[in-house]
Amino acid sequence: MCDQDHFEDDLKKYSRRDIGTLAAAGIGAAMMLPRAADAAEVRHNDVVIQTPDGECDAYFVTPKTGKHPAVLIWPDIFGLRPSFKQMANRLAESGYSVLVVNPFYRIQKAPTAADGAKTPISEVRPLAQSLDATKHTSDAKTFIKWLDSQPQVDTSKKAGTTGYCMGGPIVMRTAAAVPDRIGAAASFHGGGLVSDKPDSPHLLIPEMKAAFLVAIAENDDERDPEAKTTLKQAYAKANLPAEIEVYPAGHGWCPPDSRVHNQAQAEKAWSRLLVLFQENLA
Repeated sequence: MCDQDHFEDDLKKYSRRDIGTLAAAGIGAAMMLPRAADAAEVRHNDVVIQTPDGECDAYFVTPKTGKHPAVLIWPDIFGLRPSFKQMANRLAESGYSVLVVNPFYRIQKAPTAADGAKTPISEVRPLAQSLDATKHTSDAKTFIKWLDSQPQVDTSKKAGTTGYCMGGPIVMRTAAAVPDRIGAAASFHGGGLVSDKPDSPHLLIPEMKAAFLVAIAENDDERDPEAKTTLKQAYAKANLPAEIEVYPAGHGWCPPDSRVHNQAQAEKAWSRLLVLFQENLA
């Protein structure tokens, strides 16, 4: 699976040409995400979380009443921004207490991409390169601990985590860092899930206890067709349920502000995420 290096090259094939028109018309991400008929009323706050390396700015949203399973969202390389807040809101409306973090808090507060997902990859790649497996793991433990301290979180139920693009590997490291808490995890067009490096995320699968959803972009699969087989074999060997599928969409297709957003495939991926969480968290 590719990382972000080929994203610009694939824009011509997958570019969503109406995104500029929508933005110019003032139609935000909230207008682009369907709302369930039985959606819960939610409340949200911008929060600051103390970590071993500083203060992380984040967004926390939860149903207005009751306690609910926790979900930690790792955004893509463009970072914490309105589209991810809307995705978190939508998930909270389905009955989850959701935290979206700024993974680049050590360097810069959100927004870290001036034009959101329209920002050139070259401008944000140094932010992604500032992170490593050690920081991913440390942050995962800190953020799950923070979630578990919130009165809106039902700690008697397993927590979930999702990641997009560069967030995919962090999801896997989160599932391995706190295996007794993470019951379900999902990677959407995640880059670098399988590599030949000693810290490849897939090598951590034996340490996990979570059910997985791995939604792969077709252009990522074209560049590394063996990665999905490696993942399937690793999950099977660890006796972990894993739904692994290549979607007919480009790398980055899920966030509604993405230049390669594919609404039909994003909705399919969202529906599979809800099933994953319903079966393993609720």
